[in-house]
Amino acid sequence: MPNANAIVSTTVRLDPPIDRAPEEMLRADGGVSVELDGDRRVRLDPADPRSSTFVRILDGLSKQRLAVYLEIDPETDAITQLLIPHVARVINIRSDQGVLDVELEPSHARHVLQLGAPDSADLERQLREALEVGRPVILTEDDSHNIIHIRDFTPSPDGPTPPFPPIHLPEPKLKPPYPWPIDWIWWFLRKLWWFICWPVWWFRCLSMTEAQQVFDAMAATSCDPLTVPTSCIPFLYPDDGCWARAHEMCRLMIDMGLSPSKVWIDASVDYWLHVNTRNNPRCYVEWGWHVAPTLCVRGFRFFTQRMVIDPSLFTMPVSEATWKGVQGDPNATLTQTGADQFWHGGGTDPTYSASNTILATYRLRLQNRAIQVGPPPYANCP
Repeated sequence: MPNANAIVSTTVRLDPPIDRAPEEMLRADGGVSVELDGDRRVRLDPADPRSSTFVRILDGLSKQRLAVYLEIDPETDAITQLLIPHVARVINIRSDQGVLDVELEPSHARHVLQLGAPDSADLERQLREALEVGRPVILTEDDSHNIIHIRDFTPSPDGPTPPFPPIHLPEPKLKPPYPWPIDWIWWFLRKLWWFICWPVWWFRCLSMTEAQQVFDAMAATSCDPLTVPTSCIPFLYPDDGCWARAHEMCRLMIDMGLSPSKVWIDASVDYWLHVNTRNNPRCYVEWGWHVAPTLCVRGFRFFTQRMVIDPSLFTMPVSEATWKGVQGDPNATLTQTGADQFWHGGGTDPTYSASNTILATYRLRLQNRAIQVGPPPYANCP
């Protein structure tokens, strides 16, 4: 562990429980303390302007039964830093110029272990063991996604396990090909039907003005980074969680009577998608893959195209080619799926329970960054 005064705890209990404004509780006699694993107690410093937001974040972690990483002042037992660990599977490790690039499931962000840093040899050993046996770990990283601590994850008997994608997916059942000339006749009839119905399908697609209205409706759900209301979508935390953002947008679009799809982009081998953004303190984010909803939009002379709705990157609907172009990998591959695919490798979330859980976690990450680093957009970014 990089800090001798750091604690990683799988349980978080506030004492007293939140029953009024955190600012008022911090001023009250006794203030607010936090009970962690092993009956360890730490306190929130009423003089620290971050403490009221820490109370809200810790309360959110407690309700979701998520782990927490805390750095503590050894003299006062007061919290000086709070980080939210990942509970994830390690699915790939590769070396790259003095660092280990670590891929986690279900995360799509780039996670980095700086080789040569304190404890890096032990952290690398833990990562490789977790990769070999396929067990989940509690992995903590700083705000720049540098890995600083790892421990095994043991599900709590009284708490939920974080949602994971399925490990083994069923093989698709392919229909046997039709013999000639039936296959040719079937192909011709399909093309003929497509040609006859094309004007009808064209009118069923949205105009560009309507697509912009849908985009604006999605963007309007963006979270205030300091208050993060429970129904918002954390577009201002572009680092991770895109699959849950896309799924929630699809749900909202379906409620509007629309028929969205999704487009997935995967970086080429040994490459990372790289996007410049003012919503990250480093002014960029890096991903192994990314996903966003698409809608059919009418063009000129009965042409149509799928337009991407991605408020984490743009202020308007864009073509799939434009969406791909800003992500820095010309050899990346695009895959279109239905709106129901939730996980990157396949699998659905028909009740939206997994997406709700994941969105709640990334709302807390956005709020935690905003209180400790500052709210986006960041003025240092061009």
